[in-house]
This record gives sequence, C-alpha cells and structure tokens, in this order.
Amino acid sequence: AKFWETISSEHGISADGKFIGTNKDQQLERINVYYNEAGNGRYVPRAVLMDLEPGVIEDIKSSPFGGLYRPDNFVFGQSG
Repeated sequence: AKFWETISSEHGISADGKFIGTNKDQQLERINVYYNEAGNGRYVPRAVLMDLEPGVIEDIKSSPFGGLYRPDNFVFGQSG
C-alpha cells in the first residue's frame, strides 16, 4: 500500500482517487501507466492485491488509502 501512497503523491492523486495536483499536464501525462480513469474523474490503481491472510487485506481497506481501490481488486484466501 505504501507504493500506491508514493505514486499517488507523485501524480497528485488523493486518497479517494481525485486529482488534486498542481501541474495537471505533467502529473497526468502518463497516469494510465498506474491508474485507470473511472467515472466522475476518479483514478483507480491498475492492481490486484493478493494475500492468503484476509486480515492483511482488511488492514489495507481500512488504511487512509483504502478507498482508492475497487472492491474487486482484492483477492484473499479463506485461511492462511
């Protein structure tokens, strides 16, 4: 999750996926490398988060950047 915090900061993306940067042309130039643009101007990570432990995924969901991801981006095992 720290990776996405760093990338979001560099590209001016807030924890809820909105662009809040100061240099739109530069920060959004290659945004599609890391993010897909969803409806209403929201950016979501191009990622699948996997873990055998459901608790790890729950920690990410409840983190400050947990709202950045789509619910179907999470995959976890039933027991670890």
